[in-house]
Amino acid sequence: MFFIYKFIIVHVATFFDVTKNMLIFHTKTKQGTFMSSKMVGQVLKLFISKSGASERVERSAVVLDELGVVEDKFYGKNIQRSVLIASIESYNLIKNYGLEMPFGYLGENILLDYNPYALEIGTKLKIGGAVLEISQHCTICNHLAVIDVKIPTLLKNDRGIFAKVVDGGEINAGDEIYVLE
Repeated sequence: MFFIYKFIIVHVATFFDVTKNMLIFHTKTKQGTFMSSKMVGQVLKLFISKSGASERVERSAVVLDELGVVEDKFYGKNIQRSVLIASIESYNLIKNYGLEMPFGYLGENILLDYNPYALEIGTKLKIGGAVLEISQHCTICNHLAVIDVKIPTLLKNDRGIFAKVVDGGEINAGDEIYVLE
């Protein structure tokens, strides 16, 4: 009987809690501790940059490891800036001013239906099979003015956030996003 209980305790990696009408996941980390997480949204689109190409390449899935987004031209260049995450709200903000900007133009690897910009540096996100840690806010690039000179000003604090990869894995369009606590 003791063996069965020990097996259950050691091998259960995730369990669920329904409190305050929220589904909260408790996930076992590589270090063997459990972290609670709250589902906040979904991945809308995924992109990589290819060397020599000016436009981002949309993918249905991307693979991340400790050096960043595999196959991306920025892979392994700066671990603190290895993944760029943007919110659909940035594109909606531009659209509200009567401007159009194609998805991927912000340079994002991951486009979310959730706005993570107010999260603190160090916050961890579980997206698909990967865990990311917010490392810094993204600054505005002058290439955004090619569409319209107002865009850099409109997106001053709403361009995106950079994250480093804590645990590598695959992320697919449609995957859920969890803020780890």
